[in-house]
Amino acid sequence: MKAVILAAGEGRRLKPLTNRRPKPMLSVAGKPLLEYVVEATRDAGITDIVLVVGYRRDRIQTHFGDGDDWGVSIEYAVQDNQLGTGHAVLQAADRVDDPFVVLNGDQLVDADGIAAVAESLGSGDDRAVMTVARSSAPQRYGVVHLEGERAVDIEEKPTEVFNAGIYGFAPSVFDAIRATDADADGELAITDVLQRLIPDDEVRTVRYRGTWTDVTHLWDVTRVTGEVLDRTGGRDEGVRESGASVADATHVGRDSRVGANATVRRGTSLGDNVTVGANAVLTNSVVLADATVGDGAVLEDSVVAENAHVGANVTVAGGPADVVVEGQYHEAVPLGAVVGDNARVEGGATLAPGTVVGDDATVAAGAVVRGTVPPGTEVRRG
Repeated sequence: MKAVILAAGEGRRLKPLTNRRPKPMLSVAGKPLLEYVVEATRDAGITDIVLVVGYRRDRIQTHFGDGDDWGVSIEYAVQDNQLGTGHAVLQAADRVDDPFVVLNGDQLVDADGIAAVAESLGSGDDRAVMTVARSSAPQRYGVVHLEGERAVDIEEKPTEVFNAGIYGFAPSVFDAIRATDADADGELAITDVLQRLIPDDEVRTVRYRGTWTDVTHLWDVTRVTGEVLDRTGGRDEGVRESGASVADATHVGRDSRVGANATVRRGTSLGDNVTVGANAVLTNSVVLADATVGDGAVLEDSVVAENAHVGANVTVAGGPADVVVEGQYHEAVPLGAVVGDNARVEGGATLAPGTVVGDDATVAAGAVVRGTVPPGTEVRRG
Protein backbone atom coordinates (compact mmCIF):
# COMPACT_ATOMS: atom_id res chain seq x y z
CA MET A 1 0.00 0.00 0.00
CA LYS A 2 1.22 3.49 -0.85
CA ALA A 3 0.57 6.80 0.82
CA VAL A 4 -0.17 9.89 -1.24
CA ILE A 5 0.75 13.02 0.72
CA LEU A 6 -0.59 16.34 -0.54
CA ALA A 7 2.10 19.01 -0.31
CA ALA A 8 1.47 21.33 -3.25
CA GLY A 9 -0.22 24.19 -1.41
CA GLU A 10 1.03 27.74 -1.00
CA GLY A 11 -0.55 28.77 2.30
CA ARG A 12 -1.64 32.32 1.46
CA ARG A 13 -3.02 32.93 4.96
CA LEU A 14 0.48 32.36 6.34
CA LYS A 15 2.28 35.07 4.40
CA PRO A 16 5.00 36.33 4.72
CA LEU A 17 6.24 32.97 6.05
CA THR A 18 5.17 31.21 2.85
CA ASN A 19 6.66 33.69 0.38
CA ARG A 20 9.87 31.65 0.20
CA ARG A 21 8.72 28.20 1.32
CA PRO A 22 5.62 26.05 0.79
CA LYS A 23 3.33 25.67 3.77
CA PRO A 24 4.34 22.03 4.46
CA MET A 25 7.94 23.19 4.90
CA LEU A 26 7.14 25.57 7.76
CA SER A 27 9.32 24.62 10.70
CA VAL A 28 7.71 23.34 13.89
CA ALA A 29 10.06 22.53 16.78
CA GLY A 30 13.01 22.24 14.42
CA LYS A 31 11.43 20.15 11.65
CA PRO A 32 9.17 20.91 8.68
CA LEU A 33 5.51 20.00 9.14
CA LEU A 34 5.82 17.57 6.25
CA GLU A 35 8.61 15.68 7.98
CA TYR A 36 6.27 14.79 10.84
CA VAL A 37 3.75 13.45 8.32
CA VAL A 38 6.36 11.35 6.52
CA GLU A 39 7.56 9.90 9.83
CA ALA A 40 4.02 9.07 10.98
CA THR A 41 3.37 7.35 7.66
CA ARG A 42 6.51 5.26 8.06
CA ASP A 43 5.62 4.43 11.67
CA ALA A 44 2.22 3.23 10.43
CA GLY A 45 4.05 0.65 8.30
CA ILE A 46 3.72 2.40 4.92
CA THR A 47 7.10 3.04 3.33
CA ASP A 48 6.14 3.80 -0.30
CA ILE A 49 5.17 7.47 -0.54
CA VAL A 50 4.06 9.74 -3.36
CA LEU A 51 4.48 13.41 -2.53
CA VAL A 52 2.23 15.66 -4.61
CA VAL A 53 4.19 18.90 -4.88
CA GLY A 54 3.66 22.20 -6.63
CA TYR A 55 4.34 25.62 -5.12
CA ARG A 56 8.10 26.02 -4.52
CA ARG A 57 8.48 22.28 -4.86
CA ASP A 58 12.29 22.51 -4.99
CA ARG A 59 12.31 23.15 -1.23
CA ILE A 60 10.53 19.83 -0.64
CA GLN A 61 12.42 17.75 -3.18
CA THR A 62 15.81 19.02 -2.02
CA HIS A 63 14.98 18.27 1.63
CA PHE A 64 13.49 14.78 1.19
CA GLY A 65 15.20 13.48 -1.95
CA ASP A 66 14.37 9.81 -2.44
CA GLY A 67 13.35 9.40 1.21
CA ASP A 68 16.21 7.12 2.15
CA ASP A 69 17.17 9.21 5.21
CA TRP A 70 13.70 8.52 6.65
CA GLY A 71 13.60 4.82 5.76
CA VAL A 72 11.00 5.29 3.03
CA SER A 73 10.88 5.44 -0.76
CA ILE A 74 9.59 8.76 -2.11
CA GLU A 75 8.48 9.60 -5.61
CA TYR A 76 6.95 12.86 -6.75
CA ALA A 77 3.86 13.93 -8.66
CA VAL A 78 3.44 17.56 -9.67
CA GLN A 79 0.33 19.72 -9.37
CA ASP A 80 1.32 22.76 -11.42
CA ASN A 81 -1.85 24.69 -10.59
CA GLN A 82 -3.35 24.35 -7.11
CA LEU A 83 -6.91 23.37 -8.08
CA GLY A 84 -8.03 21.60 -4.93
CA THR A 85 -7.31 18.43 -2.99
CA GLY A 86 -9.27 16.17 -5.34
CA HIS A 87 -7.29 17.49 -8.30
CA ALA A 88 -4.08 16.96 -6.31
CA VAL A 89 -4.90 13.30 -5.64
CA LEU A 90 -5.57 12.81 -9.35
CA GLN A 91 -1.99 13.82 -10.16
CA ALA A 92 -0.81 10.60 -8.48
CA ALA A 93 -3.03 8.33 -10.62
CA ASP A 94 -0.21 6.93 -12.76
CA ARG A 95 1.84 6.07 -9.66
CA VAL A 96 -0.84 4.10 -7.79
CA ASP A 97 -2.17 0.65 -8.73
CA ASP A 98 -3.56 -0.62 -5.43
CA PRO A 99 -5.58 0.77 -2.51
CA PHE A 100 -3.79 3.79 -1.03
CA VAL A 101 -3.90 6.23 1.87
CA VAL A 102 -4.13 10.02 1.40
CA LEU A 103 -2.79 12.53 3.91
CA ASN A 104 -2.39 16.28 4.06
CA GLY A 105 1.22 17.39 4.24
CA ASP A 106 0.45 20.23 6.65
CA GLN A 107 -1.63 18.35 9.25
CA LEU A 108 -0.02 16.46 12.11
CA VAL A 109 -1.67 13.11 12.84
CA ASP A 110 -0.75 9.93 14.69
CA ALA A 111 0.62 6.80 13.04
CA ASP A 112 -2.21 4.80 14.67
CA GLY A 113 -4.81 6.77 12.72
CA ILE A 114 -3.02 6.13 9.42
CA ALA A 115 -2.69 2.43 10.21
CA ALA A 116 -6.39 2.19 11.14
CA VAL A 117 -7.43 3.63 7.77
CA ALA A 118 -5.07 1.29 5.91
CA GLU A 119 -6.42 -1.71 7.82
CA SER A 120 -10.04 -0.68 7.27
CA LEU A 121 -9.50 -0.16 3.57
CA GLY A 122 -7.86 -3.55 3.23
CA SER A 123 -10.68 -5.35 5.06
CA GLY A 124 -13.57 -4.35 2.81
CA ASP A 125 -14.63 -3.46 -0.71
CA ASP A 126 -15.50 0.20 -0.09
CA ARG A 127 -14.10 2.77 -2.47
CA ALA A 128 -13.31 5.19 0.36
CA VAL A 129 -12.50 5.24 4.08
CA MET A 130 -12.09 8.44 6.10
CA THR A 131 -11.27 9.34 9.68
CA VAL A 132 -13.79 11.30 11.73
CA ALA A 133 -13.44 12.92 15.15
CA ARG A 134 -15.30 15.24 17.45
CA SER A 135 -14.28 18.89 17.56
CA SER A 136 -14.89 21.81 19.92
CA ALA A 137 -14.64 24.13 16.88
CA PRO A 138 -16.44 22.19 14.13
CA GLN A 139 -17.17 25.31 12.09
CA ARG A 140 -13.53 25.18 10.91
CA TYR A 141 -13.85 21.77 9.28
CA GLY A 142 -15.97 19.64 6.99
CA VAL A 143 -18.64 18.03 9.18
CA VAL A 144 -19.54 14.40 8.56
CA HIS A 145 -23.00 12.98 9.35
CA LEU A 146 -22.98 9.29 10.24
CA GLU A 147 -25.22 6.27 10.45
CA GLY A 148 -23.14 3.73 12.30
CA GLU A 149 -19.80 3.65 10.48
CA ARG A 150 -21.27 4.85 7.18
CA ALA A 151 -21.00 8.46 6.06
CA VAL A 152 -24.37 9.76 4.87
CA ASP A 153 -23.50 13.42 4.25
CA ILE A 154 -20.66 15.92 4.43
CA GLU A 155 -21.50 19.48 5.40
CA GLU A 156 -18.74 22.04 4.83
CA LYS A 157 -18.00 23.59 8.18
CA PRO A 158 -20.58 23.87 10.98
CA THR A 159 -21.63 21.06 13.86
CA GLU A 160 -20.30 18.01 15.56
CA VAL A 161 -18.26 15.24 13.95
CA PHE A 162 -15.60 16.53 11.60
CA ASN A 163 -13.41 15.14 8.87
CA ALA A 164 -10.01 14.41 10.45
CA GLY A 165 -8.16 14.40 7.16
CA ILE A 166 -6.88 10.81 6.73
CA TYR A 167 -8.36 8.96 3.76
CA GLY A 168 -8.11 5.58 2.13
CA PHE A 169 -9.16 4.91 -1.45
CA ALA A 170 -9.44 2.11 -3.94
CA PRO A 171 -7.84 2.98 -7.31
CA SER A 172 -11.31 3.29 -8.84
CA VAL A 173 -11.63 6.61 -6.98
CA PHE A 174 -9.69 8.21 -9.82
CA ASP A 175 -12.70 7.61 -12.08
CA ALA A 176 -14.94 9.28 -9.50
CA ILE A 177 -12.58 12.27 -9.34
CA ARG A 178 -12.66 12.66 -13.12
CA ALA A 179 -16.46 12.49 -13.07
CA THR A 180 -16.82 15.17 -10.34
CA ASP A 181 -17.36 18.78 -11.38
CA ALA A 182 -15.07 21.51 -10.11
CA ASP A 183 -16.56 24.48 -8.26
CA ALA A 184 -17.03 27.99 -9.64
CA ASP A 185 -13.36 28.78 -8.94
CA GLY A 186 -12.19 25.73 -10.87
CA GLU A 187 -11.23 23.83 -7.71
CA LEU A 188 -12.10 20.23 -6.92
CA ALA A 189 -12.01 19.20 -3.26
CA ILE A 190 -11.70 15.61 -2.10
CA THR A 191 -14.86 16.17 -0.03
CA ASP A 192 -16.76 16.82 -3.30
CA VAL A 193 -15.65 13.38 -4.50
CA LEU A 194 -16.73 11.76 -1.24
CA GLN A 195 -20.15 13.40 -1.60
CA ARG A 196 -20.43 11.67 -4.96
CA LEU A 197 -19.67 8.26 -3.41
CA ILE A 198 -21.87 8.58 -0.31
CA PRO A 199 -25.26 7.96 -2.03
CA ASP A 200 -23.95 4.59 -3.20
CA ASP A 201 -22.95 3.68 0.37
CA GLU A 202 -19.27 3.51 -0.58
CA VAL A 203 -17.74 5.60 2.21
CA ARG A 204 -16.84 3.99 5.51
CA THR A 205 -15.56 5.96 8.51
CA VAL A 206 -12.98 5.25 11.19
CA ARG A 207 -13.28 7.02 14.53
CA TYR A 208 -10.12 8.94 15.33
CA ARG A 209 -9.15 10.05 18.83
CA GLY A 210 -5.47 10.83 18.35
CA THR A 211 -3.47 13.96 17.70
CA TRP A 212 -4.81 16.17 14.93
CA THR A 213 -3.57 19.69 14.48
CA ASP A 214 -2.95 22.02 11.57
CA VAL A 215 -1.24 25.32 10.84
CA THR A 216 -3.67 27.63 9.06
CA HIS A 217 -2.85 31.12 10.35
CA LEU A 218 0.28 32.86 11.60
CA TRP A 219 -0.69 32.42 15.25
CA ASP A 220 -0.99 28.67 14.72
CA VAL A 221 2.79 28.45 14.21
CA THR A 222 3.49 29.15 17.88
CA ARG A 223 0.46 27.18 19.08
CA VAL A 224 1.38 24.00 17.21
CA THR A 225 5.04 24.38 18.14
CA GLY A 226 4.04 24.50 21.80
CA GLU A 227 1.82 21.42 21.43
CA VAL A 228 4.61 19.44 19.77
CA LEU A 229 7.16 20.47 22.40
CA ASP A 230 4.74 19.51 25.19
CA ARG A 231 4.49 16.02 23.67
CA THR A 232 8.13 15.49 22.73
CA GLY A 233 9.92 17.50 25.40
CA GLY A 234 12.03 19.20 22.73
CA ARG A 235 15.82 19.12 22.56
CA ASP A 236 18.75 21.43 23.18
CA GLU A 237 21.70 21.28 20.79
CA GLY A 238 22.91 24.84 21.31
CA VAL A 239 25.36 26.69 23.56
CA ARG A 240 24.37 28.60 26.71
CA GLU A 241 26.45 31.42 28.07
CA SER A 242 26.78 32.19 31.77
CA GLY A 243 23.45 32.61 33.54
CA ALA A 244 21.33 31.70 30.52
CA SER A 245 18.07 29.92 31.33
CA VAL A 246 16.43 27.49 28.88
CA ALA A 247 13.20 25.87 30.09
CA ASP A 248 12.00 22.36 29.50
CA ALA A 249 9.81 21.74 26.41
CA THR A 250 11.92 24.02 24.23
CA HIS A 251 13.92 23.44 21.07
CA VAL A 252 17.38 24.94 20.55
CA GLY A 253 18.95 24.01 17.23
CA ARG A 254 22.51 23.21 16.24
CA ASP A 255 25.10 25.98 16.53
CA SER A 256 22.59 28.27 18.24
CA ARG A 257 23.75 30.45 21.11
CA VAL A 258 21.75 31.76 24.08
CA GLY A 259 23.51 34.78 25.58
CA ALA A 260 24.42 35.55 29.15
CA ASN A 261 21.41 35.81 31.49
CA ALA A 262 18.97 35.39 28.58
CA THR A 263 15.74 33.49 29.20
CA VAL A 264 14.14 31.05 26.76
CA ARG A 265 10.78 30.00 28.14
CA ARG A 266 8.69 26.90 27.62
CA GLY A 267 7.15 26.48 24.15
CA THR A 268 9.90 28.43 22.36
CA SER A 269 11.82 27.03 19.38
CA LEU A 270 15.16 28.30 18.04
CA GLY A 271 16.31 27.02 14.66
CA ASP A 272 19.89 26.22 13.69
CA ASN A 273 22.52 28.96 13.97
CA VAL A 274 20.28 31.37 15.88
CA THR A 275 21.82 33.98 18.18
CA VAL A 276 19.93 35.24 21.23
CA GLY A 277 21.65 38.16 22.94
CA ALA A 278 22.36 38.74 26.60
CA ASN A 279 19.37 39.42 28.87
CA ALA A 280 16.86 38.75 26.06
CA VAL A 281 13.56 37.08 27.03
CA LEU A 282 11.66 34.82 24.61
CA THR A 283 8.24 33.44 25.48
CA ASN A 284 6.14 31.13 23.28
CA SER A 285 8.08 32.24 20.20
CA VAL A 286 9.62 30.65 17.11
CA VAL A 287 12.92 31.91 15.70
CA LEU A 288 13.93 30.29 12.42
CA ALA A 289 17.43 29.46 11.20
CA ASP A 290 20.19 32.10 10.99
CA ALA A 291 18.13 34.80 12.72
CA THR A 292 19.40 37.13 15.44
CA VAL A 293 17.65 38.46 18.53
CA GLY A 294 19.62 41.27 20.18
CA ASP A 295 20.58 42.00 23.77
CA GLY A 296 17.65 42.80 26.02
CA ALA A 297 14.98 42.12 23.39
CA VAL A 298 11.62 40.84 24.68
CA LEU A 299 9.51 38.65 22.37
CA GLU A 300 6.21 36.96 23.16
CA ASP A 301 3.87 34.96 20.89
CA SER A 302 6.10 35.86 17.94
CA VAL A 303 7.72 34.36 14.84
CA VAL A 304 11.06 35.57 13.50
CA ALA A 305 11.81 34.14 10.05
CA GLU A 306 15.12 33.06 8.52
CA ASN A 307 18.05 35.47 8.50
CA ALA A 308 15.96 38.20 10.14
CA HIS A 309 17.42 40.60 12.69
CA VAL A 310 15.65 41.82 15.83
CA GLY A 311 17.80 44.47 17.48
CA ALA A 312 18.72 45.23 21.05
CA ASN A 313 15.90 46.18 23.43
CA VAL A 314 13.17 45.60 20.84
CA THR A 315 9.84 44.92 22.56
CA VAL A 316 7.09 42.71 21.17
CA ALA A 317 4.23 42.25 23.61
CA GLY A 318 2.17 39.14 23.11
CA GLY A 319 -1.45 38.90 22.03
CA PRO A 320 -4.38 39.16 22.11
CA ALA A 321 -4.56 40.97 18.80
CA ASP A 322 -7.28 41.68 16.25
CA VAL A 323 -6.06 40.62 12.82
CA VAL A 324 -7.58 40.64 9.33
CA VAL A 325 -6.49 37.77 7.06
CA GLU A 326 -7.69 37.72 3.45
CA GLY A 327 -10.69 39.84 4.34
CA GLN A 328 -11.68 37.80 7.40
CA TYR A 329 -11.59 39.43 10.83
CA HIS A 330 -10.05 37.43 13.68
CA GLU A 331 -10.57 38.80 17.17
CA ALA A 332 -8.26 38.42 20.16
CA VAL A 333 -5.80 35.95 18.62
CA PRO A 334 -2.54 35.16 20.48
CA LEU A 335 -0.13 36.90 18.09
CA GLY A 336 2.69 39.19 19.12
CA ALA A 337 4.44 39.87 15.81
CA VAL A 338 5.81 38.16 12.73
CA VAL A 339 9.12 39.33 11.26
CA GLY A 340 9.64 38.08 7.70
CA ASP A 341 12.71 36.60 6.04
CA ASN A 342 15.71 38.97 5.88
CA ALA A 343 13.74 41.74 7.64
CA ARG A 344 15.37 44.04 10.20
CA VAL A 345 13.83 45.55 13.33
CA GLU A 346 16.41 47.93 14.73
CA GLY A 347 17.21 48.59 18.37
CA GLY A 348 14.60 50.00 20.70
CA ALA A 349 11.69 49.55 18.28
CA THR A 350 8.29 48.41 19.56
CA LEU A 351 5.96 46.12 17.60
CA ALA A 352 2.34 46.20 18.74
CA PRO A 353 0.37 42.93 19.03
CA GLY A 354 -0.60 41.58 15.61
CA THR A 355 2.16 43.40 13.69
CA VAL A 356 3.48 41.70 10.54
CA VAL A 357 6.80 42.92 9.09
CA GLY A 358 7.23 41.76 5.49
CA ASP A 359 10.30 40.14 3.95
CA ASP A 360 13.30 42.45 3.46
CA ALA A 361 11.54 45.32 5.29
CA THR A 362 13.25 47.55 7.86
CA VAL A 363 11.83 49.07 11.02
CA ALA A 364 14.15 51.86 12.16
CA ALA A 365 15.55 52.22 15.67
CA GLY A 366 13.00 53.47 18.19
CA ALA A 367 10.01 53.25 15.84
CA VAL A 368 6.62 52.11 17.12
CA VAL A 369 4.79 49.95 14.58
CA ARG A 370 1.41 48.28 14.34
CA GLY A 371 -0.39 46.59 11.48
CA THR A 372 1.37 45.33 8.34
CA VAL A 373 4.69 46.56 6.96
CA PRO A 374 4.85 45.66 3.23
CA PRO A 375 7.88 43.72 1.94
CA GLY A 376 10.97 45.73 1.16
CA THR A 377 9.78 48.98 2.78
CA GLU A 378 11.31 51.03 5.58
CA VAL A 379 9.49 52.45 8.57
CA ARG A 380 11.25 55.38 10.22
CA ARG A 381 10.74 56.84 13.66
CA GLY A 382 8.24 59.74 13.70
